[in-house]
Amino acid sequence: MHISLMRSSYIFLFFAFIISLSASSQTYTGSGGNIPDNGPPVEFIIDINDLAPSALNGNHGLINVCFDITHTYLADLHIWVISPSGTIVGLVSANGGGDDNYTNTCFDQNALIPIGSGNAPFTGSFIPIDNLGEINNGSDGNGQWTLKVYDNWAQDEGTLNSWSITFDTGAATPITVDSTYLPIVIIDTQGEVIPDEPKINGTMKIIHNPNGDLNYITDAANEYDGPIGIELRGAYSQSLPQKPYSIETRTATNQDSSVSILGMPEEEDWVLIANYNDKSFLRNTLAFKLFSEMGNYATRMHFCEVIVNGSYQGIYLFGEKIKRDNGRVDIAKLDSSENSGDDLTGGYIFKTDYWNWDDSWQSDFHPLDHPELDVRFVQYYPKPGVITPSQEQYLEAYVDSFETALYGISFENPLIGYQNYIDVSSFIDYFLVNELSRNNDGFKKSRYYHKDKNSNNRKIKAGPVWDFDWAWKNIWSCQFANTDGSGWAYLINDCGPDVNSPGWFVRLLQDPWFQNQLRCRYEDFRTSIMDIDSINNYIDSMTLYLDDAQQRHYAKWPILGSDTGAPEVDPPALTYQEEIDRLKNWINLRINWLDENIPGTCNLVDEIVENNSIENLKVFPNPSSDIVRVSFPFGKIEQIKLIDLNGKVIEIQNGNANSAFFNVKDLNPGLYMIQIIDTKGKSYSDKLLVE
Repeated sequence: MHISLMRSSYIFLFFAFIISLSASSQTYTGSGGNIPDNGPPVEFIIDINDLAPSALNGNHGLINVCFDITHTYLADLHIWVISPSGTIVGLVSANGGGDDNYTNTCFDQNALIPIGSGNAPFTGSFIPIDNLGEINNGSDGNGQWTLKVYDNWAQDEGTLNSWSITFDTGAATPITVDSTYLPIVIIDTQGEVIPDEPKINGTMKIIHNPNGDLNYITDAANEYDGPIGIELRGAYSQSLPQKPYSIETRTATNQDSSVSILGMPEEEDWVLIANYNDKSFLRNTLAFKLFSEMGNYATRMHFCEVIVNGSYQGIYLFGEKIKRDNGRVDIAKLDSSENSGDDLTGGYIFKTDYWNWDDSWQSDFHPLDHPELDVRFVQYYPKPGVITPSQEQYLEAYVDSFETALYGISFENPLIGYQNYIDVSSFIDYFLVNELSRNNDGFKKSRYYHKDKNSNNRKIKAGPVWDFDWAWKNIWSCQFANTDGSGWAYLINDCGPDVNSPGWFVRLLQDPWFQNQLRCRYEDFRTSIMDIDSINNYIDSMTLYLDDAQQRHYAKWPILGSDTGAPEVDPPALTYQEEIDRLKNWINLRINWLDENIPGTCNLVDEIVENNSIENLKVFPNPSSDIVRVSFPFGKIEQIKLIDLNGKVIEIQNGNANSAFFNVKDLNPGLYMIQIIDTKGKSYSDKLLVE
């Protein structure tokens, strides 16, 4: 009897609890309609005027959004929910691949499965791509609610059958940052939506305590506090939920204002690079670090946490836009009045990238291994519309002269071949960074080159490197799907790319001298910056530095375990640490493969020098980029030779003295050998490094 009464009491209390919950739950349903094929976005409305309590917060707020959609090829769809206050939260973004339909699909921050890990027709509850709690920010829930649906690809149409939103207790809340070891970037556009272009006005504050102390959101801005212009940047990356931005620092009257930020040289043009598609946050910074340590300019970047219009946006990279400037791509400034003589010869920045008929020109040559492909080069500096006809003609003619030499029968000749037109060491470094990371993008798009005036250094240099978020991993694309670390990224034309690669490295690697220079530089870096322990130490230190911030980032963007854009072969990592471990393991596999497959040899000079050199043979300065003096204090020189790594004699001098001079200014950077034959016929050798 007592047991029965107790059970009755528990049952009564349970149903009373359920009734209590139900009393606070309020669901509103909207009608559907056609989803236009290939855009424009369509908006479906629910008007609410009786929500009580009306303030949206953790005590009572939006807890789920549900819809039912009939649509083939779900990857076409991007869907957002927008609150009456204008807060936008992404629900899906190209999820579901080529499968069909969202059938009774709900989005709840307390669900167990991210939408990116689900399968069509996605029946049940899923975690959305953005944090639903951003809407529960204290604003009024009464007003117009919008479901925005965008079909961004042709051929597949669909229909929104119905949709609903539910409010209840225990709602998710916005992600906030109280303190962090990363700089805090706070952007305010007074609620105005940031467009693709043009830049709109806003303000930016940056909080950064440089001594390794915590940065608090309540601290005063100490790195920057002033006006900016801001717009979206990027191509594919702009379609992802975490948006990348271009920023221009300005004066109070909206004029460009060059400032130094986070220790970087003064400039007015900056970028905020999103990390949505790079769950390690390290793919770009690792590549930039390596290219810089090789002796080249790479854009400087700093990790930060970003807040836009009061909404936390996660971990970004704040840094330098690729630009001609003394502190960036350090080439001569080219004005519209400079159309002749030495002034006309530089500086220029051009690239291989997405192009249109107004910003590019077509090469007269086709890749050797794919003669059916056309190649176009994009003008970057001076900009299209700013570059004069004379400057445009000069740049095109110079690149054509290089390609003529590269594809000619004397291409290996150091005086009249390709070496006369390009800075070989920069091309080798560019090759090594992009092959180490197996970066398919690095050989077809976002591939930069620059050229200074003839009076400075007239040769084309490769770089800066850019865009590695699809690198350092296995992706479903040609040889990039190889899970053993194998495959050449420079052979991207084999993969039917969306932008054709010039294929220059195919020809360069037919030159034994280039191969040997490549092998020597690779072996040198393998004992220093490309040593696996050195790379792992960097990854581990950055992982520790980002540990607290990454937890907020993945609360804002709950994408661990989800596909986020790059067509990765391996299932998505479930934790941040698993992502880091995978990155380190992949790099180890890749380095092992490169050790076995980088072409060329690097022992010719070493063998000769080891067997024949003497301690007092002097070659100085060494390294050198100008005049080199060779001194032989033990007798007179009968003959002296300058020889490259392939054994090719570059220059011979005959004499009857104990010293000689070589002008190496026009030689390609790399390792050479000085060989002396004395009057008795005995030979001595030493190394010379040309910079």
